[in-house]
Amino acid sequence: QVQLVESGGGLVQAGGSLRLSCTASGTVFSRYAMGWYRQAPGKQRELVAAITNDGPTNYRDSVKGRFTISRDNAKNTVYLQMNSLKPEDTAVYYCNRFIVPWDYWGQGTQVTVSS
Repeated sequence: QVQLVESGGGLVQAGGSLRLSCTASGTVFSRYAMGWYRQAPGKQRELVAAITNDGPTNYRDSVKGRFTISRDNAKNTVYLQMNSLKPEDTAVYYCNRFIVPWDYWGQGTQVTVSS
């Protein structure tokens, strides 16, 4: 059974940076495209960034140029480097498989950006 553990969130001021990590177990991680998703209070979960199993990436327009997704298949880990953070980036951030997420979601990591 797949398990996903996210970490690295916190409270930062606008303009600050955070690096999120997500480690997967119970699956052949390197086979899958992975995504970072986020859910703000009262809003639906949305895809933030995605990376294929061999490297190409994609981002939602609101984070292009500020966020960078990467992965280390040897460590079963996907990262999200977030720079120039804005208050509207405040949300719980999750990782999961891209396009067709696994049914299991980790606990997420809270990112709060103060103005």
